[in-house]
Amino acid sequence: MARTARRWPSWPTGRPGPTRSSTSENLTVAKESEVMSKTVVVLGAGVAGLTAAAELRKILPAEDRIVLIDRSFEGSLGLSLLWVLRGWRSVDQVAVRPTAAALPGVDVVNGEVARIDLDSRTVDCGPGGTIRYHALLIALGASLDPDRLPGLSAALDAGVAGQFYSAAGAVDLHDKVESLESGRVVVLVSAVPFKCPAAPFEAAFLLADQLGDRFGSGAVRVDVFTPDPLPMPVAGPAVGAALVDMMGAKGIGFHGGKIARAIDPYSRGIEFADGTPESFDLLAAVPPHTPGAVLASTGLDAAGWIPVDPATLATTTPGVYAAGDCAALLLPNGKPLPKAAIFAEAQAQAAAHQIARHLGYDAPDTRFTGEGACYVELGGGLAAKGEGNFLAARAPQVRLRGPSAAYHAEKQQQERDWLARWNIRA
Repeated sequence: MARTARRWPSWPTGRPGPTRSSTSENLTVAKESEVMSKTVVVLGAGVAGLTAAAELRKILPAEDRIVLIDRSFEGSLGLSLLWVLRGWRSVDQVAVRPTAAALPGVDVVNGEVARIDLDSRTVDCGPGGTIRYHALLIALGASLDPDRLPGLSAALDAGVAGQFYSAAGAVDLHDKVESLESGRVVVLVSAVPFKCPAAPFEAAFLLADQLGDRFGSGAVRVDVFTPDPLPMPVAGPAVGAALVDMMGAKGIGFHGGKIARAIDPYSRGIEFADGTPESFDLLAAVPPHTPGAVLASTGLDAAGWIPVDPATLATTTPGVYAAGDCAALLLPNGKPLPKAAIFAEAQAQAAAHQIARHLGYDAPDTRFTGEGACYVELGGGLAAKGEGNFLAARAPQVRLRGPSAAYHAEKQQQERDWLARWNIRA
């Protein structure tokens, strides 16, 4: 749900935050004299990790240590990537590069998480060292794994396919569309789950918008293929049908229930599980997503996605929580909650308060409610908006509103708020 993002909290007068470097000797937990203080480790500096670290620093005592670990602290705001695809944003304009100045009182540690040992309550950062924790929040997100769909990596390497789940990928795909004079663009959802349930359909609208007269004249067609029967199935059949109607009115083809088995980069073909082939001139792929091997090493779930309590984000291990794209949160109807930044932010707020309560502090009993919204960009400065309660009893109660210029403006404001929040400089 769109809301004004808070600025990063400052330390109250007289309580300056700890200042520690991120060298390896600082990674091992406190000395004997500091045994009464507590250490909370947050893994991953995406929306969930950044939000949680800032909230924890706000509510925990100054003597408690909060450590945020990320491999690079370099990323892009996910909600802006489709605007990069359309050519409305540059890579630098959507970059998220949080520094210590954006996280006062938080130990910012560059490191690749190699192993999470729940028994010893330690996180191994390889050459960076090991840190022991009293509570842990896992917010390592989801990664792209094109190798899981045979032929997709080869198609990407050959330049006949592109993807829009990274800033560089979105720029590359934009350029490919610019040079396409005729043929067929296929937007393919390779597998579920994937980040941002509206993204493939937004991509189709924005690609058609970018093509302009080439699309309007029929010189270039745009079609969407997805394993799901309808777009955004967790939002209910009414929302999915409305999106199909919007695509149809625009002239975009929708093909549901199509499970891709392989890509042939040479013939530019897709093989589907039902035996039907489809051809393309340019493939705009949603690559398969993976939680990463380090999450599987926790033993919390063999598939790697981490099951959590829907309200508290607690895992089955006391003191360990997960939020954002790496979490597997089942709704009352048995379907997984979509992986989206708006949910990651709300989950992180709830998890931070639950961590404080777990550590024995008098923190609010904040719960994740499942309220949320997402925007569907349609091109031409218009957007639709899906909003509602995804944790409603029996099934999510979601309504698709719009399209309107006002919703497009709301998303622009959300972008400005979030970028200003993450990119604070000294």
